Amino acid sequence: MAAISNSNTDFACKLFHTLSHADPSGNIFVSPLSISSALAMVYLGAKGDTATQMAKALSFSSRSGVHADFETLNADINSPSASYILKLANRLYGENTANFLPKKEINTWVEQQTENKIKDLLKPGTVSTMTRLVLVNAIYFKGNWMDPFDPADTKEMSFETYKDGKKRVQMMYQIGEFPYKYIPEIGLQILELPYVGELSMFILLPEKTENGPDPLLMLEKKLTRANLEEWTKRGNMYNHKVHVHLPKFKLEKNYKLNDPLAKLGMTYVFWSGKADLSGMKGDKTLFLSTVAHKAFVEVNEVGTEAAAATEESDDDMGFIDPIPQVAHFTADHPFLFFIRHDKTKSILFLGRFSSP
Repeated sequence: MAAISNSNTDFACKLFHTLSHADPSGNIFVSPLSISSALAMVYLGAKGDTATQMAKALSFSSRSGVHADFETLNADINSPSASYILKLANRLYGENTANFLPKKEINTWVEQQTENKIKDLLKPGTVSTMTRLVLVNAIYFKGNWMDPFDPADTKEMSFETYKDGKKRVQMMYQIGEFPYKYIPEIGLQILELPYVGELSMFILLPEKTENGPDPLLMLEKKLTRANLEEWTKRGNMYNHKVHVHLPKFKLEKNYKLNDPLAKLGMTYVFWSGKADLSGMKGDKTLFLSTVAHKAFVEVNEVGTEAAAATEESDDDMGFIDPIPQVAHFTADHPFLFFIRHDKTKSILFLGRFSSP
């Protein structure tokens, strides 16, 4: 279990870096877990250099046990006793002399899996007579804050973007005891907002600077699994009384992931004549034509609703703060955030909020 969680976190950071490089200042929101779990199905049938490239891109340390680990992870996260709603589902549509289900039927399945939050994943022209493999994946999450915000405390405030100046947002507010960490060496505040259940949102807020390099981009350069683990482990975050200002926000992002995945070294699986998915069909005619990812998130006073779809053509929180103090966490400028399953340390969603 630890191995697959580590792989997912490594992949999440690597994928984020490629998306950030392509769009240094825009909003980003993806579900690394849903992407890697979907691609793991293709990896099952990959051989030779295709399998080697996929393993490197997805940070799989060993071929054996990958799929059993994903099944265990999925069962753990989707526990029937969970107080949140989280659904992760994959379907692989293989060619039968290129006869695929109609695009409408595939889109309908995705909509059903994401509570109608992800619509029209497959665009016109995605599935054609040249298509040989379609992998459809959907993930949906809805959770309530353990300590919800009072809507009466939500006020209009300014949010300072690094590119477009100040914009007005609906800023939520509360004061409470939350796991919190400040790292003065890099000017970083980290706040954990737990959901009811075994999930938490972590918000990474760099300090604002009047001059010098973009503090968010400087933070992103330090975004690695080792740093995330060190920054957010239980022994390094303590319960503080925190004044929390967090904007309400809603993001919906569409990505064609062929190029980002290729930049991670996963190229052959997209090439007709190079892809070796013979473990699925017995020959080398199968290949992925497109990896499309669509993700949605809404954060409000009650909690978070998030969804994503991909198509590929006992740690206690009773911390003791050695130096009690009141912290002010004011997210009125760009920040990073991720939603993590506490027990397995798996990152379900990862994003950058840089502009309302």
